Amino acid sequence: MADGAEGREYRMHELAETAGITVRTLRFYRERGLLPPPRREGRIAWYDDRHLARLRTITALLERGHTLNGIADLAAAFESGRDVGEVLGLGEPSEETPVRLTPEELADRFDGGFTHQDFADALELGYLATDGEAIVHTSRRLLDVSAALVREGVPLGEVLAAGRCVRTHADALAALFVDMVSRHTLTGTAGAQDTDGGTAAAARAERLRSLAKSVMEAEISMALDRALRDAPQDGP
Repeated sequence: MADGAEGREYRMHELAETAGITVRTLRFYRERGLLPPPRREGRIAWYDDRHLARLRTITALLERGHTLNGIADLAAAFESGRDVGEVLGLGEPSEETPVRLTPEELADRFDGGFTHQDFADALELGYLATDGEAIVHTSRRLLDVSAALVREGVPLGEVLAAGRCVRTHADALAALFVDMVSRHTLTGTAGAQDTDGGTAAAARAERLRSLAKSVMEAEISMALDRALRDAPQDGP
């Protein structure tokens, strides 16, 4: 590592190790245009903390289910200052579009009640990532719902703790559904991938994802109905 004019600098293998990825993955991200070009000094490429922050943002977005193509479009939008909704061809940003915020804007969403511990917990959960001096929330929907719950009087720390619990159960449900689909419906798709470059398989995966989402949303909706019905009611 070296100390450059703008702070710490890393060679490729050092950056990859610090970010917790392989050099091969780092090269792939660079080739896809997900990272700004490094500073060149002869044959040596030097990366800095902006590249490290971008890699951590990519990791967080991938964990939230975003594709590399989508992340590439968002990275280009952030670099050029364009609106994310414009990049995605939407009149309004979608619920799952990452939201780029200043620290002050993030605090304002929660009426100033966003503590250092909340920030650390949100980073660990993958809800937040940093990109240079900006903060990226990886889901507009989660940001809006979290802020709404805080306005209803629920401490943000409890919202994040609930999110951690939901994540555990959601991962288990997703694994259950993927296992079921793999055992009963995905046999024989290799040929389709070979003949059309994966287009049919990708379309099939998206259909299955939509079906799984519908099942989970319906079950959660019914579970909430049961819980609210059985909850003690205020009043005489």
